[in-house]
Amino acid sequence: MDATELWYSSAVDSGACPRVTEGIAINEVPDGYVIYDPKRDRVHYLNQTAVLILELCNGQVAASDLPALVQNAFDLPEPPAEEVEKCLQTLFDEGLVG
Repeated sequence: MDATELWYSSAVDSGACPRVTEGIAINEVPDGYVIYDPKRDRVHYLNQTAVLILELCNGQVAASDLPALVQNAFDLPEPPAEEVEKCLQTLFDEGLVG
């Protein structure tokens, strides 16, 4: 399965431009972010990769562009399509992006 097919197997629309959910409190810590979601009364810890994906969720970047951007940011030999898709799906499921 290639990167394009992966996006179609997910509930995440590859053409969507996700955006960080309003009202969450984002706090930077040395190795990532700690995020508090007051609507769900939940705290989330995001590592550096998840932080990058969250920051790219600005309403202007298509979900399908995220793997290549992560590849470039971390100088990876291949776009990490599956990992990015899983991370983005988790961000959606947890209500951190929409």
